[in-house]
Amino acid sequence: MKTTVIDKNNFKTEVLESDKPVILDFWASWCGPCRMVGPVLEEIAAERSDIKVGKINVDEQPELASEFKIMSIPTLMVVKDGKVANKAVGAMPKDQILELL
Repeated sequence: MKTTVIDKNNFKTEVLESDKPVILDFWASWCGPCRMVGPVLEEIAAERSDIKVGKINVDEQPELASEFKIMSIPTLMVVKDGKVANKAVGAMPKDQILELL
């Protein structure tokens, strides 16, 4: 699988109604740490068919960033059964990202 671009139009179906846990990456193109986390998330998405990896560009989706009170990026959030199950801020290695699940 590959990462899914999440916006306000597909958020409900792709995230809240997902039958798999979803790792959400709140990011921006100008953010250096976000660019470090991006390839790691692509790798996780390719390796793990039991989860979904979604990317939310905070510059393009300010409503979603505001709704989840995103103050720093990258912010990774795990949503299970429509509810936020875990959250972490900052760049981190693959094993720490997987521990969020």
